[in-house]
Amino acid sequence: MAMAAIMWMLLAAGGAPDAFSPEGRALIAAVQASLDEVRAQHAQSPPPQDDAERLVRLGELDQAPRRVVTSFDFSTIPSVEREAVLRAAVAPMEATDEANQAELLKLLPAEGWFLRSRYGEKASRAAFHIVQHAGPDLQRRFLPVLEGLVRVGEVDGQSFGMMFDRVAISEGRPQRYGSQFRCDGGKWRPYPLEEPARVEALRAEIGFGWSFAENKARMEAAPPCPQTRSPPPPEMKMD
Repeated sequence: MAMAAIMWMLLAAGGAPDAFSPEGRALIAAVQASLDEVRAQHAQSPPPQDDAERLVRLGELDQAPRRVVTSFDFSTIPSVEREAVLRAAVAPMEATDEANQAELLKLLPAEGWFLRSRYGEKASRAAFHIVQHAGPDLQRRFLPVLEGLVRVGEVDGQSFGMMFDRVAISEGRPQRYGSQFRCDGGKWRPYPLEEPARVEALRAEIGFGWSFAENKARMEAAPPCPQTRSPPPPEMKMD
């Protein structure tokens, strides 16, 4: 993304770049730098040989900025500018998400998903991440497809469970598998559960690689999250 566009986004988010603290500017720059680094690596590599490799590269663009944002200690940013900084920081990530989603739909095969047996685990997971970070409409479109493919081993159950929870939350319902967290008082805390007493059993049935208790402890031990006046964007929810 051009620097002029980023400057405009900063102004729209509520402040000129120079008005932000050094820590705020550092986060914004780090998110953009993570995308620039991946794009530079892709530019220096041979063209992708097939759609599986194309998906893997889209997945790298999806994950790089999220690693920056989710590992950042937002308590270092003054609270009065935290929301504006976050919006400015995730703007290039959201633009990349939209481009990734458009590209994924162009690559979508006739069977409706990128099967493990045809595309490989890495590419299939990259496709999941791209849809997982899309809006509810695209998630609802693919959720029944993923559910059917879980039964035949073409999609891992954890991916289906995470998307199921996202759709439930977007529709105002409790989550089933405890995969989604929100910022509450500077800490990552789980969204309400459909069946708290059965969440561990439900996760085990669908094939999650770790327990709800383990994930909850990991999230609560993470650096302070960005408490803002508005709900955190979907990409800030993790498992």
